[in-house]
Amino acid sequence: AADDAMYGKLMLVDLAGSERMKQTNSKSGSTRAREGNNINQSLLALGNVISALAELKAGSPAKGTKFVPYRNSKLTRLL
Repeated sequence: AADDAMYGKLMLVDLAGSERMKQTNSKSGSTRAREGNNINQSLLALGNVISALAELKAGSPAKGTKFVPYRNSKLTRLL
């Protein structure tokens, strides 16, 4: 029963394009900057959901982690 472990691989990609914004001298209020900020917020929410699920699976949730924050972004609601 101890040998029935499952393993997975997760690859994350930076979609915000902050490097490109620096190269093109985009201003912080531009459309591209706002889109990048929104993408980063969604990815942060996704990371929080993954962390909460991992802690619940391990059986040792951290202090204050009593639920999985699915509703913090549109991305995590869809998933």
